[in-house]
Amino acid sequence: MTDTKDEIPMIGRIPVRNLWLLMLYASDLYRDCGKQMASAETAPDEIPALIARMLSEATERRLHRSLTSGYLDREANLNRLRGRIDLLKTTRHRLLSKGQVACRFSEMTLNTPRNCYIRSALEKLGQLLKDKSEGRHCRSLAYRLYQSGVTGDKPDSSFLSRETFSRHDADDRQLVSLSRLAFDLALPSEEQGRYQTQAPDRSATFVRKLFEKAVAGLYKVALRPEGWTVKAGKAFQWPIEQRTAGIAEILPGMKTDIELSRPGHHIVIDTKFTHILSKGWYREKTLRSGYLYQMYAYLRSQEKTESPDSMYSTGILLHPCTGEPLNESVTIQGHSIRFVTVDLTASACEIRELLLTVVRDESPVPYDVIPKQG
Repeated sequence: MTDTKDEIPMIGRIPVRNLWLLMLYASDLYRDCGKQMASAETAPDEIPALIARMLSEATERRLHRSLTSGYLDREANLNRLRGRIDLLKTTRHRLLSKGQVACRFSEMTLNTPRNCYIRSALEKLGQLLKDKSEGRHCRSLAYRLYQSGVTGDKPDSSFLSRETFSRHDADDRQLVSLSRLAFDLALPSEEQGRYQTQAPDRSATFVRKLFEKAVAGLYKVALRPEGWTVKAGKAFQWPIEQRTAGIAEILPGMKTDIELSRPGHHIVIDTKFTHILSKGWYREKTLRSGYLYQMYAYLRSQEKTESPDSMYSTGILLHPCTGEPLNESVTIQGHSIRFVTVDLTASACEIRELLLTVVRDESPVPYDVIPKQG
């Protein structure tokens, strides 16, 4: 049965299930397990259930083989020496007279931040899932972890940047990726009491970065098999011929969101999360001039006569929309600049198809023309 518009959970004007789709595309999990996600792409409502099943199966395998242990730093007053002595604490509290010594040492334990993060993710999915049996299964696994000694609180997500994986715990990488996506999916709708979670940062920066990462993630999985090279967040250099001593400190940098290339094609994509049109001085609707100037600078500054692809590269300003779509283009000095919107209220299949069509419809570079000069 299809939900009516009034029954679909929303955040702002965007359905929660489509934000789930963007989060899936933006995740490391999609890059590593893209083929396993095919069903979720066509039915984003099922993404939490799919993540729950994958996390449950991976956790059960890990429990069967034993959890990954690790060392945690501890401090304790002991009646025997262990690790390093804290001389200041030992002297200040006169511990020697009590037959004790203050020690600092590392202890092998299962109660690591990684395992606590996985257990907390299972608990979160247990609250999020609509299927009560699947929710109970997630909570049951979380309790098994607790009984195994994983009792700590959920660590701050900043610990993920410090996590490293070796050969003996490589399977944990997928567990952590699944857990991270589980927390990302816990978005509340505008309906009061829908989910017992705090509202995420709804700022333009948060959603824009999500949209940018989602588009890059989709292209890496879908276009690389077709021969495309996909780069995200590439910094461009200005073709400087002369410079003064202090210009390097004040010259703004150039960094594109997504760059796609294969023989005969070079595309620069800049994602925005603003209305593509604004009110002009003399007309009701006009393209934002700053975005056009920015893209023009990207394309023209990277021209190299020995590289025909760079001389006729395409720029795409990609905006999401929740209303009337836009797909317009203009060619300026050999470079096609396109202005395209993606309707985030559309179905998952339509969103995916439009994002891929934007790239696949591009014409190849006209090698038979004389390269531009100047």
